[in-house]
Amino acid sequence: MSNHLIIFTRYPEPGKAKTRLIPALGDAGAADLHRQMAEHTVAQARKLQKQQTVLVEVQFTGGDLAQMQTWLGEDMQYRSQSAGDLGERLVQAFQAAFGQNATAVVVIGTDCPSLGEDILSAAFELLTTTDVVLGEATDGGYYLVGLQKLIPELFKNISWSTDIVFQQTLAIASQLKLTTALLPVLDDIDRPEDLKHLKM
Repeated sequence: MSNHLIIFTRYPEPGKAKTRLIPALGDAGAADLHRQMAEHTVAQARKLQKQQTVLVEVQFTGGDLAQMQTWLGEDMQYRSQSAGDLGERLVQAFQAAFGQNATAVVVIGTDCPSLGEDILSAAFELLTTTDVVLGEATDGGYYLVGLQKLIPELFKNISWSTDIVFQQTLAIASQLKLTTALLPVLDDIDRPEDLKHLKM
């Protein structure tokens, strides 16, 4: 059994990272918060690796391989995120992982500071008996998606970056007659009004 955890993130360059938080925090402040949240997420992945065998891959935008390894360490795989919208990038990420003989793949971002190794562990456990695992974010999206096999339809015709992403995804899973397990609802930190949820 091969578990893959894929972390979507970007290099913390001021002016390009967490742009929706720039009005509240400024270019440097938004990038620094993004850096802290990404480092926290990677730390949770490393804790998970101490409990079970899981391959961790960071898929990134901005920066280059050397900058990413210098920042987050050389003990993980790195890959540039593919082109396209979030749905297309997710399909490519799952496709590549299952192409490496993964039996369960979980994809997360770095916007959810309360996502700990316990929830990551639960996601992989649920994938032993469930087609799809989702972690709903309070903004109507999701902070985690896990699959046992590639299901491209799950990421098509989704209104990305809106408050109906989670519901649309659940509806598609239902139409496809997939078994679905849900994780606890957590806060994403994307906009100035989300900063009140920040506990790191």
